[in-house]
Amino acid sequence: MPRLIARYQSWHARTYSQNLRSDFALALVRVSAKLMTKFNIYCDESCHLENDHQRSMVIGAVTCSESKTRTIADSLRQLKRTHGLAETFETKWTKVSPSKLAFYLSVVDYFFNESDLRFRAIVVPDKRILDHSAFDQDHDTFYYKMYFNMLKVIFAPEGTYRIYIDIKDTRSAGKERRLLEFLCNQQRDFDHKRVQLLQSVRSNQVEQIQLADLLIGATSYANRRLDTSKAKLAIINRVKERSGYSLTSSTPLAASKFNILCWKPENVEV
Repeated sequence: MPRLIARYQSWHARTYSQNLRSDFALALVRVSAKLMTKFNIYCDESCHLENDHQRSMVIGAVTCSESKTRTIADSLRQLKRTHGLAETFETKWTKVSPSKLAFYLSVVDYFFNESDLRFRAIVVPDKRILDHSAFDQDHDTFYYKMYFNMLKVIFAPEGTYRIYIDIKDTRSAGKERRLLEFLCNQQRDFDHKRVQLLQSVRSNQVEQIQLADLLIGATSYANRRLDTSKAKLAIINRVKERSGYSLTSSTPLAASKFNILCWKPENVEV
């Protein structure tokens, strides 16, 4: 077989001019570029601060292809109109109430029915047992490591990504720069071919960020073992039913639609 391939390559070189061979190579590059899929990743977090008196920390993201971003956002706005809410209403875990339960359940169902949407989260069940000094790091560095661990399962060799994070406070710009630097360094993506953009956005203007907030909120509520809101428990039960997972333990790594890693510290650095 190697001899046959070599003979073909020799014949190809004799038969076609250098210009034609160059044109053929360029065409292959263009086809490969078209096969690269562009994705948008919408990130949020819950109870991520070191001293917020909350036990569990969750960082998560909703992903969709760039080509379907507008269609998905329009569909989520239509759900609001269907349930008598203004398009400007912000879908948010802290706004879950019995009067809006039907709407929030419809959002969960939409997520599971829309094949283009994916969810990934990493859960730190107990921040109190973290020993940052053992790894010569502070909580901010740990936060960025967890962010990368959450995102690395999403990243695919053939994909390019635009990442959007919710603006939390005046520190968002600095967090944005440091997170982008950390992600690119970890992947050796120094020319930003894979992660093309990381930008802070206002959640009330981006439907997919709101969806991420809802799913992260449900994951956080379940892992904190809270039970004070029947409406929130109903949403958690719907997520469990539709995903087939408990929200309080890791899903299989291959679970692409709804993926959770419940991280546990070991005697090695993250």
